[in-house]
Amino acid sequence: MHSTMSMLRALVGTLRSARHAPRLAAALVPDDAVLLDAPDERLAPALVAAALGDPEPAAKLLATTRDAGEWEDRDRYVTRLATFAYNRGDWLTRWVSAASRDPDALLVTAQLAVRRAWESPARAERLRELAPLVQEIAGEAPHDPVPWRLALDHARGTHAGPGVFESLWEQAVRRSPHHYGCHVAALKYLSAQWYGSHRAAFDFAEQAADDAAPGSLVGALPVRAAYDVLRAPTGPDRFVPIARVDRAVARALALSAAFPAGDPWPAEVRNLLAYVLVERARWEEAWGEFGRIGPYATSFPWGAARGAAPADPLLRFLAARDRVRGELARRTPLGPVRRTGVGHR
Repeated sequence: MHSTMSMLRALVGTLRSARHAPRLAAALVPDDAVLLDAPDERLAPALVAAALGDPEPAAKLLATTRDAGEWEDRDRYVTRLATFAYNRGDWLTRWVSAASRDPDALLVTAQLAVRRAWESPARAERLRELAPLVQEIAGEAPHDPVPWRLALDHARGTHAGPGVFESLWEQAVRRSPHHYGCHVAALKYLSAQWYGSHRAAFDFAEQAADDAAPGSLVGALPVRAAYDVLRAPTGPDRFVPIARVDRAVARALALSAAFPAGDPWPAEVRNLLAYVLVERARWEEAWGEFGRIGPYATSFPWGAARGAAPADPLLRFLAARDRVRGELARRTPLGPVRRTGVGHR
């Protein structure tokens, strides 16, 4: 009897999938239109010029963000330009040769050097060798928090103690109290993976979200702490009950809903939220979030593999969408078609 019922359920699930999966697929951006880490309209021309060996557009872009105090954009652009220079660095070499004391050229150079040091088997030693460069660019930035975000990342890798880290954090938030990158750097330091715990990370993230400016991505910081908890080998523990994870999800859902669907600005937060919703088997909300993401997939979190092998973030993003579509189709009754949560305004 049990095997018969199981077979019937499987057959019904198959019928539901056959009916509803194509309709659900049509509601989202097609797979071949999804972009990974797509640059915005300001960064794209700088990357095209860099590919041709011309650093001038990148130099102008970063100078503009520095002069205008556009610290969130500046942080993203520095990171993306350093990532581009990781494999194609001739344009950066040319820039530094032409303007060796340009603070923007030095910042991109330091970002690239820190990334390479992080990937080295001798990480701590390589990072310590970079300390003079990191200290120099931070010390010469009276208003810019981005060099201090880099200093926070650098300090974590050199096993800096809490006192050192707190002094760097104080300098960073003095320059920009709600800077998302600096908050993420601090959260990593406080995580169970590094020098804190799941509870400490959640405490920090929730307080930061409470204090965040309206519309700031810092408001979704708890969902990043939730991501770390869900990826832990033991899962949620007695210090972080699953209800706390779900409260973090609720915060992130509210923040995501405040931005237009398909907006590239909150793309990483939305991708992170979709990942957590999939982990929590909250299929309809995950589907709605994929609708808000539109074509903007991001390497984080999809590129962070649990195993030793590197993951293809775009394939994992598409696989997660397919999984959610399948789960929703399987659960949708065979009766009249009902609306799903895709395409939230």
